[in-house]
Amino acid sequence: MKSPALAVCLALASFTAAAHAATLPGIGAAIDGQIKAREIAGAVTMVVTADRVLHRQAAGFADVAARRPMPEDALFWIASMTKPVTGTAILILQDEGRLSIDDLVEKHLPEFAGLRAPSGQPAGLTIKQILTHTSGLGEASTQATQAARNLADLVPAWLAAKMQFEPGSQWKYCQSGINLAGRIVEVVSGRSFDAFTRERIFEPLGMKDATFFPTEAQRVRIATGYARKKETGALEPAAPRADYGRAGGPPLGNGGLYCTADDYARFCQMLLGNGGREGRRVLSPPAVKVLSSVHTGDLPTGFFQTEAFGHHGVNYGWGIGTCVLKTPHAGAAEVLSPGSFGHGGAWGTQAWIDPVKGVAYLLMVQRANFPNSDASDVRTAFQRAAADALRR
Repeated sequence: MKSPALAVCLALASFTAAAHAATLPGIGAAIDGQIKAREIAGAVTMVVTADRVLHRQAAGFADVAARRPMPEDALFWIASMTKPVTGTAILILQDEGRLSIDDLVEKHLPEFAGLRAPSGQPAGLTIKQILTHTSGLGEASTQATQAARNLADLVPAWLAAKMQFEPGSQWKYCQSGINLAGRIVEVVSGRSFDAFTRERIFEPLGMKDATFFPTEAQRVRIATGYARKKETGALEPAAPRADYGRAGGPPLGNGGLYCTADDYARFCQMLLGNGGREGRRVLSPPAVKVLSSVHTGDLPTGFFQTEAFGHHGVNYGWGIGTCVLKTPHAGAAEVLSPGSFGHGGAWGTQAWIDPVKGVAYLLMVQRANFPNSDASDVRTAFQRAAADALRR
């Protein structure tokens, strides 16, 4: 007869084995190859459906100098992977009839009524334009962003920035537009942006570590960021910009979130589940469709527009805070279905949601100074390995 203590140990061992059994063949080897090539120090990878974890695996180091292995619950600065969360927050309010993405920004922030386009005409920015990078809004300076205590403090900086083009006529990545959307969430909801996302997205989905402002206990779990030294190829520690995660600063919807792979996987599962996960609804199915549909027409968009990256701007469109793949092309996108959507982050993180295959792919790394993280060998190796595993 087993002793109670032995029974507990066996149960824990069984639970641990089960937790680590969800791995797909080939992904670990692909990531190990990128670690050996000194592209990254470590990674956490996940592949999920709406209701299952097909793969979860940590590899390499969270801190090379300390020889601290990468844990599955490491926190990552996910940078622009925050943008789909901001789009989701806006669409929650649209679901409730409190705003429309076709509203003029000035309806909710009257200060914008005086903003002029380059033609001299009223700019007339819409919420849809600021979330699809077609508004032409100028960027707030880094100094203004780092001095701000909250999103309201940034309104004068957004208004002072020179408009870049006539609204709706071009696509140009705009951080200020996404942060402006976060401020609209605050005005319409009466809650700070970080409180709104916590109460309406993170807590319902069980995203227990997702935060704009990591606590001291969380900070010790953040994976170290690394930049690759051009002369030697060595990875050297790097730090996120000072305006992200700063205590007493604004919750930046363009790129301020920290979370674990499991946290973001839950967010992806909600979107794969047409707005709900495990009986908790965050968005309506029509809102998920709005989030993940192209709203930029035939405008070339994204970060593959130059010759160096294959002139693939026409392969992409933009949803509400999301990048949408219209036509697959060589690289990480080659294994995805048309209509796949998601977002990457400046430090190489990536989430692609493929609604045709019913699968989301999640890569968490902390690597600065990729020439183009969307075109990185790390992302391509992961996507190919995951797709190969799913075909077996």
